[in-house]
Amino acid sequence: MHLNLTGQTVAVLGAARGIGRAIAGNFLAEGCQVRGFDRDPHPSPLPAPGTMAIGDAAAYEQVTAFADTCGDVDHLVFSVGVGSGKFGFPFWNLEPGDWARVLEVNLIAAVNAAHAFAPRMVRRGRGTMLFLTSVAGQIGSQTDPPYSAAKAGLINFMQCAAKDLAPFGVRVNALAPGMVRTDLNESVWAAGQRGLPAAQQQDYATWGAEKIRKVAPLGRWQLPEEFAAMAIYLASDHARNITGQTLNIDGGQVMHS
Repeated sequence: MHLNLTGQTVAVLGAARGIGRAIAGNFLAEGCQVRGFDRDPHPSPLPAPGTMAIGDAAAYEQVTAFADTCGDVDHLVFSVGVGSGKFGFPFWNLEPGDWARVLEVNLIAAVNAAHAFAPRMVRRGRGTMLFLTSVAGQIGSQTDPPYSAAKAGLINFMQCAAKDLAPFGVRVNALAPGMVRTDLNESVWAAGQRGLPAAQQQDYATWGAEKIRKVAPLGRWQLPEEFAAMAIYLASDHARNITGQTLNIDGGQVMHS
């Protein structure tokens, strides 16, 4: 299948690690120019023709400054996420103050990115936006309520943006991971282990295998490269009639009747 993405420019927020890194790499392999953005102060450089800028996606002025350096962008990918760092079941295990940064990074930062890049796409009459959300935003996961609520808000914002931008030829979609080996997933494990008696604690591999057995009918981890493959497909003209959708890559964890 020819995706015909060669020479196009892609901005990837959250490009230093995990799913964002895999997506950036796939676009580079397709012959795209990739502009990465991440708050990691020591990101691994992207292979040419890619560049990496350091910044905080929750700071609107930093995102707009990054957008200015990118010029005309064909595709925007938002792959930024953070949890509260606490085990949130029941929800009153957390304090209201634990919510602000989680909402800021997972939701407001995505709004920042959309605001920064949408005018350029509208002017050109084409483009795509892709937001990484989570199955937690669809099922009300009790593990980390601020994270679940933020990702649910992101799904809704994605749909609003898709409707607003469709008349201008711009498509907007989301990908929802289930269980993926990333720093964020490992932080969920770590938060859940804190406070448990030593006899009940599990190492990361054991915890992950048990959770997958319980929640994922296909019974296996999802991989960053699977999201990367879907990201470049959604950016291509093969997906020209796909907009406003949340596509789950979750091993069957969330099934809607």
